[in-house]
Amino acid sequence: MFVGTYYNKLEAKGRFTLPKAFRQDNQDWVLTTGLDGCLFLFAEAEFAREAEKLEQLSYYKADHRALVRHLAGNASQQSTDQLGRLSLPEALKGYAGIDKNIVVVGSLSRIEIWDQTRYHELLDKLNRNVEIAAENVNA
Repeated sequence: MFVGTYYNKLEAKGRFTLPKAFRQDNQDWVLTTGLDGCLFLFAEAEFAREAEKLEQLSYYKADHRALVRHLAGNASQQSTDQLGRLSLPEALKGYAGIDKNIVVVGSLSRIEIWDQTRYHELLDKLNRNVEIAAENVNA
């Protein structure tokens, strides 16, 4: 389970160090476009479980095809190097608006990677509406 928020900087080569709290020995990862303007990072086994769910969706429905394309079509399989670093491909950096300062956020079964400015804009919005969201989820 991934929890916590960590601030980091992107290196010149487009790499960032995954927080130690999120690293596991010999962990393979899948990095892909997320939702709300972030990137999703899944442990490979978790991404496989998510892919199984996506495969159950009907490809006759446009929304289903779009979600599969969004998550699978932009995915990048990766492994951390000896220093715990991962690379952000240019297309994914562009999608998430990532330039230099990033935020790595544990979101239970996945990790979210955010541009710092975009993340704080989202947090401001969430903090104003979190009670309404909580009521709707528990309705």
